[in-house]
Amino acid sequence: MYFLPPFHQSSLLRTALLAVALLPLTGRSEAMTREPPPVSSDPAGLIWHSRPGPWGELEIRSLYLEAPDARVDGLKHPSTTTGWNFPGGSEAMLLALWERAGLSKETQARLMDPNRILLHEHVWTLFPDAAVVAGMTLEQRSVIYAELAKSTLNPMHESPAYVTGNRVEDWLRQAQLADVQKDIVRQLLWKDGDLLAFSDVSLLLGQATSDAEILHIFKFMTRVRALVVQLKLSASSDLRNLASYWTGAGLNTDGLPLLTSEVEGGRQSAIDITHLLPPLPRKLLYTYPTLASAASGRLPDCQWTAFNFFNTEPNEYYLDTRLTVTHLREAYQDVSPPYQYGDILELVNAAGDAIHGCVYIADDIVYTKNGDGIIRPWVLMWLSDVENLYMRETGMKIVGHRLKPVAP
Repeated sequence: MYFLPPFHQSSLLRTALLAVALLPLTGRSEAMTREPPPVSSDPAGLIWHSRPGPWGELEIRSLYLEAPDARVDGLKHPSTTTGWNFPGGSEAMLLALWERAGLSKETQARLMDPNRILLHEHVWTLFPDAAVVAGMTLEQRSVIYAELAKSTLNPMHESPAYVTGNRVEDWLRQAQLADVQKDIVRQLLWKDGDLLAFSDVSLLLGQATSDAEILHIFKFMTRVRALVVQLKLSASSDLRNLASYWTGAGLNTDGLPLLTSEVEGGRQSAIDITHLLPPLPRKLLYTYPTLASAASGRLPDCQWTAFNFFNTEPNEYYLDTRLTVTHLREAYQDVSPPYQYGDILELVNAAGDAIHGCVYIADDIVYTKNGDGIIRPWVLMWLSDVENLYMRETGMKIVGHRLKPVAP
């Protein structure tokens, strides 16, 4: 297994939703493609306040997770040598790519040095020196790395470390990297669609001076932003409306005693909304899959996560595409915005394939697992960030699904 499993491939569920073409689809609105501006920041991260809505008054903070040491140790680590693989490549193709990227003739000549090229089984592998890599602009790097990302032979380009929200300094602030390593990251970022990304882990390893630093670098490459959300309460809070919203109209009442007690206590207080989630997401949030999670033959993915939201124990058959589609058709109705707590949002391409599924929580915050890898945690994210990760194709839409009311 690669250190970072291919992000886009492992996370795609090519579900044949045959009825999707008949559904009212929601496009990428301006409000949904940008995260809200934070109201402030502190050493722990950014802080947002929610918009008015039935969810009440929310305070949202950023939190960065890194995979546990044991997960990182069990994965195949990248080489300390930078290698670019071009399957089916040719000299003419590479020269055309350098021209498209706007590289100088001197840089092109250094890249095409025969001593730094290996030809094997129709794959051209280039070993550019660090000065060439560091000397490229963000725009030049983005053109070349987008080409490298097309092949699984380049796992660090196909599945880079993404800077969620493109907030580089927030991403780096508490990362356990040396200052010189943080400078390398800043210098070698590239644009993958609308997201900033980092792939040059080999150059970071070249600056490592101890086993501890090496481990910190590997963990850094798994670094993802999550949201921590608190519901602010007081004696004036509308308990009836809050209870209706946060129980999913009665689908999950586990958090109701806590919510009631805090409001009726008559004081200013706050509840982490983790306590208001159903049992399974409450258990999984901010955690990583264990090896035991693969006992059924596959690790949990986004669809397993979404369709098990209201369950106390997981239904493993949601790892089966056919059974998941059947359940969707029988148990859910299609809905348009405004979405409600517990709605499943499917990111669907023009062909009607569901690329990703997540669960709407409140104020464009969703519960999601971005991929089926063992280093992909369960997190809360802005819907706009999920869109930027997955909505890469022309004509993609969001389709909302809500559990049908239970017949009396």
